[in-house]
Amino acid sequence: MSAGTFTPRPGAAPVSRMILAQTALETRMLLRNGEQLLLTVIIPALLLVLFSAVDIIDVGAGKSVDFLAPGVLALAVMSTAFTGQAIATGFDRRYGILKRLGASPLPRWALMAAKTLSVLVTEVLQIALLTVIAFALGWSPHGNPLSVAALILLGTAAFSGLGLLMAGTLRAEATLAAANLVFLLLLVGGGVIVPMDKFPGAVQSVLGLLPISALSDGLREVLQHGAALPWGDAAVLTCWAVLGLGAAARWFRWD
Repeated sequence: MSAGTFTPRPGAAPVSRMILAQTALETRMLLRNGEQLLLTVIIPALLLVLFSAVDIIDVGAGKSVDFLAPGVLALAVMSTAFTGQAIATGFDRRYGILKRLGASPLPRWALMAAKTLSVLVTEVLQIALLTVIAFALGWSPHGNPLSVAALILLGTAAFSGLGLLMAGTLRAEATLAAANLVFLLLLVGGGVIVPMDKFPGAVQSVLGLLPISALSDGLREVLQHGAALPWGDAAVLTCWAVLGLGAAARWFRWD
C-alpha cells in the first residue's frame, strides 16, 4: 500500500455541489410539510376543479377552465415563491438555521440560490399536476411555451424577492400571518378567479399593477388568447422583481 493512501484532504466541496445538495434538502423539506403542500398544491387544484365544474362566476365567453387555468397557475407560483418561501425562511431565521448555515462553507448567496432552485423544482411539479387536471377538465391552451416560461420565471423572481424581504425583516409569527393574509387578498383581488373587469375602473388600475395580476393576465393573454409575450405585464413583473430582490438584499437580517 503506497504512502498517503489515507491522507485526509480537508476543504469545502465545490460551490455547485453544495448548491445542488442544499436544493435537494430544501425541496425534500418543502414536500414533507403538510401545511405547505396544502397551500401550494391542494388549494390551487381544488379551486381549479370547483370553479371549472360549477358555474359560480361569469368569466365571459368560452369554457371556464380556459379562463381559470392560467390564473391558477399564477396562484401556484405565488403560493410557492412568496407564501411558502416566506414562511419557511422566516422560521429558519427564527430557529437560527440561517445563521448557522451562513457560517458554514456554503456562501450566503449560494444558500439563497438553493432556495430559489428549490422553488423552481416545486413549481415544475405544481404546474405539471395542475396542467394534467386542467386537460382533464377540457382545457385548450394556446400560445408559445417560451412566453409562458418567461412570465413564470419573472413571476418567480418577483414573488421570491417579496417573500425573502418579508422573511428577513419580520418575526416568524408576523411573517406567517402576513404571508397568509396577502395570499388570500391577492387570491380575491388579483384576477386569479374573479375577472378584473368585475372591479370598479379606479380599482382595476391599482390592482393591475400587482404582481399576481400581471402574472395571471399575462398567462391568460398567452394561453387563452394565443398572444405573444405581453410586454406590459412582463415589465410590471420585472419592476417587482428588481424592487423585491434589491430590497431583500439590502435589508435581509440573518438573525
